[in-house]
Amino acid sequence: MSHTQISLLWTLVRIAAIWIASDVGYYILLPLTGLHTDYNNEPLGITLYYAFWVIVSVRIFRHIFKKWRPVENVLHASIFLCIFFAGLVLFAFFVMPKLPSIVWTESWNPPELMVANSWYFLPKSIEILLQQLLVAALVLAFSARNYSIRAISLWCMLIFGGAHLLLSFGELPFGYVVRFTASAVLFASVFPWLILRVPNGFAYSYMLHWFYYAVTVVMAHTVSPYAV
Repeated sequence: MSHTQISLLWTLVRIAAIWIASDVGYYILLPLTGLHTDYNNEPLGITLYYAFWVIVSVRIFRHIFKKWRPVENVLHASIFLCIFFAGLVLFAFFVMPKLPSIVWTESWNPPELMVANSWYFLPKSIEILLQQLLVAALVLAFSARNYSIRAISLWCMLIFGGAHLLLSFGELPFGYVVRFTASAVLFASVFPWLILRVPNGFAYSYMLHWFYYAVTVVMAHTVSPYAV
């Protein structure tokens, strides 16, 4: 195995390690500290938890991010981010409270995502940022070794999609795990193109990722058979 292959493999191992460690910490270690693993009721604690992993990721992959320019035009990116976060606040605190409720039954315990409140998207936004940084590290590592966009997309689909199978260790029903994994594979097919070829593409990649969860929540509260 060449030095280049070893270096790439080491990068993939660290990406996987951070993803798995953050999940294990969330599902196993956080409850041991007395913190409930509930985005709705523990938004600040979980936000700080994922912020820690964001810092760890930036630190570990600083050599990969060093020459990366996620922002091509500061003015355009600033305007975009201001509009995006204004829309995020509008959605979370003005749209979410007006959505229909979810019916609870003795035989059905809805996943946390389906009963999300306005604060759900604070920790979720930081978790999405963590995942996007890991995807960016993956994409940039392959790109630095002259892999084609198509090859990077295939690897991204395999790794990013496969990582979502870890949701099966949570409380999501099997059908939701399949849907989230399939969606992750689909989105992973365009993340490399956005990150490598589109100016300010990292912001668009993040927005696309976030938008999926917003749509999922809206659908759960409006068109699902449990919405009232």
